[in-house]
Amino acid sequence: MRLSFLISLLPLVAASPAGKRAEPAPVLSSARGDNKDIIADKYIVKFKDGSPLALLKEAFELLDEKPTTVYSEGVFIGFAGKMSGLALEAIRHHPDVEYIEQASLMSAQGYVTQGYSSWGPARISHRKSGSNQYNYDESAGEGTCSYIIDSGIDADHPEFEGRATDLGHWGSGPDHDDCLHGTHVAGIIGSKTYGVAKKTKLFGLKVLSYSEQDGGGCLGDNSDIIAGVNAVANDAAKRRCPNGVIVNMSLGGGYSRALNDAVDNLARRGIFVAVAAGNKNKDASGVSPASAKNVCCVGGTDSSDHRYVDSNYGANVAVAAPGVVVLSTFPNGRTGYMTGTSMATPHVAGLAAYLAAKDGISGPGICSTIQESATANAIVDQIRGTKNLIAFNGNPRG
Repeated sequence: MRLSFLISLLPLVAASPAGKRAEPAPVLSSARGDNKDIIADKYIVKFKDGSPLALLKEAFELLDEKPTTVYSEGVFIGFAGKMSGLALEAIRHHPDVEYIEQASLMSAQGYVTQGYSSWGPARISHRKSGSNQYNYDESAGEGTCSYIIDSGIDADHPEFEGRATDLGHWGSGPDHDDCLHGTHVAGIIGSKTYGVAKKTKLFGLKVLSYSEQDGGGCLGDNSDIIAGVNAVANDAAKRRCPNGVIVNMSLGGGYSRALNDAVDNLARRGIFVAVAAGNKNKDASGVSPASAKNVCCVGGTDSSDHRYVDSNYGANVAVAAPGVVVLSTFPNGRTGYMTGTSMATPHVAGLAAYLAAKDGISGPGICSTIQESATANAIVDQIRGTKNLIAFNGNPRG
């Protein structure tokens, strides 16, 4: 029986020369106290960088059941799955395990709202609020690839003009965008009418689905989100993106070292990653992936340049962008309004694609460029200790 195998294995792991380690691998608690978001008995196992696939397969033998997700290549090496206490203890003694983290739920950071005409792209092309005209260079993000790690996108939406591709689904739920969220985000980045970078190519990865849990919302397991990050790394390496790769993550949850590590490693490959600060009106330092080191963390503002009331804040927030009652694409050829830092983030991701094509810059350093050109001290009620910057596209007539 598997149980007796595990019991007999534990002393062998400690005694084997190949299995010696001074201390068992640490088990990290993700979500920092948000226990309702913890997924019982499910763990993410991070192997040391460069660990061969054979070592992962060796570790699978210690599990009670097959892993739900395997990270065999990309920016994060390891696996995720359900584990009993005995299996967890055995995995902790594996010499190539760097750390183990309990899996947790993440959520989309935007909500459907009622509203008026789109104002977001117009705002980031003017120094002052109030304009309804978006001024932009005709390069419009051409030659860039924008990845949306979210609830999926409706790649057939006419607003995407054939520039959108659905790359697949990780986790539970249907294959289509059942949250509306991912399609809305993609539209802000690159739709023909509502987008910031109207010629970028759009690639959707579904890691979130609608759930009735906690009153209903667009939720996903952070182990599946890590799989999406790895998928971006692997796919982007094969794509023709001469002007650079952009990633948008309008999602978040409690602090997760595993998710932060995956996202930071992706950025180290020269990829710009925009992430939502979150909608909890708290310091973003306790939120992932907003607290990752190499991302461009985005807060939200409204059309009068007030801070979005629920926008997270703090030193991690690099810049703010329009996030309240934003008009964009919905699945099945529709349009609609949403509110949240989820909507602010794709304004910055789209701006990164726009600048990459126009100015020939790429990588995480685009965030510094966006900060340098941003409109300073325009946010009426910004929280102390948070940068007072609204993204700006450099429009010379702005």
